[in-house]
Amino acid sequence: MKIAKREILVAFGDKKTKKAFEELKKGIFESKKLFEFINRAIDDLKNDPTCGIRIPNKLIPKPYIQKYNVNNLWKYNLPDAWRLIYRIMARKPPLFIGWMSCHQKIISTLFS
Repeated sequence: MKIAKREILVAFGDKKTKKAFEELKKGIFESKKLFEFINRAIDDLKNDPTCGIRIPNKLIPKPYIQKYNVNNLWKYNLPDAWRLIYRIMARKPPLFIGWMSCHQKIISTLFS
């Protein structure tokens, strides 16, 4: 007997993140490539939400805990030193919080 695989949806953390993602598609070459990278990551997350790397709880930025009420945070490595940040909750879609370049100063401030 074959068990039907449950469809996994991916949601955006907020409207601003979703809009920024949609704007990437309209952007110049680099933005369009990043849009493609993120789309591929979303497909991977739909197949296996745990395909990323779990960030230790003590390293979860306080703004993420306050804004998204996260108790787990995951990182999916994208090409060109970009990172996709998301959380997983039982019976809810992975919440796509955002993306950032490892060259951005924000990483050192959020994860310190």
